[in-house]
Amino acid sequence: MRKRLKSTKHMKNYILLLLLVFVLFSCNNTTTDETNTTNNAVEATEEFDEMSIFQLPSTWKTQNNETVEFKDFQGEVLVVVMIYTSCKAACPRLVADMRNIEAKVKSEANQPVKYILVSIDPETDTPERLKAFAIENQMDTEQWVFLQGSDENTREFANILAVKYKEISPIDFSHSNIISIFNQQGVLVHQQEGLGVDNKTTVDKIIELAAP
Repeated sequence: MRKRLKSTKHMKNYILLLLLVFVLFSCNNTTTDETNTTNNAVEATEEFDEMSIFQLPSTWKTQNNETVEFKDFQGEVLVVVMIYTSCKAACPRLVADMRNIEAKVKSEANQPVKYILVSIDPETDTPERLKAFAIENQMDTEQWVFLQGSDENTREFANILAVKYKEISPIDFSHSNIISIFNQQGVLVHQQEGLGVDNKTTVDKIIELAAP
C-alpha cells in the first residue's frame, strides 16, 4: 500500500513537472512570435519608395552637432534648399524666401513640416557656424534644420535636386537657386526655381501635403 502511494506521489510530481515545462515552452514561443511581429513591423517601415531620399545612406551633422540621416525625417513634409553661410548675394534671398514660405504655411499646416538648409560649403560651414547663422537669422527653432555633410554626400544630394554649384574662389560659389518639396515618404513632388518669385504654388503644395 505504501509503495502504491509512493508511486502515485511520484507520478503526480512527474505530471506537474511536465506541465511546468509545457507552460515555459508556450511562454517562450509567445515571446518569439511577438519579437518576430515587432521585427517585421520595423522592417516594413524601412521599405521606402525607390525615388525616396530616405534610401540615401549618407549621414549629416545638424547645427546642434547631432548626426542624422534623411530617413530620420520620415513622416514630415520637407522643404529643402542648398546654401552656404558666407554667401552675400543669392543665399540671403533664398533664406528670405524660405522664411516667407514658412510664415505662410505655419498657420495652415496640421502635420509637421521641416525646413532644411543644406550647406554646399561643408568645409567652412561647421555645425558651430551653422548654429550661429541660425541664431543670427532667427531660425533656431525646431522646424529649422541646417545640415553639413561630406563633399561626396553633398554633391550626391545636389544631383538629386538638380542643383548645380561650383567653387569660384575659396569663399565663393556659383549655384542654382532651387527650393524643393518632399512628401512624407521622402519623394520629390515640387520645385521652385529663382529668387523672390511668386511662391503661391509652393505654399499651396506644402499645405496640401501637411493639412490632412
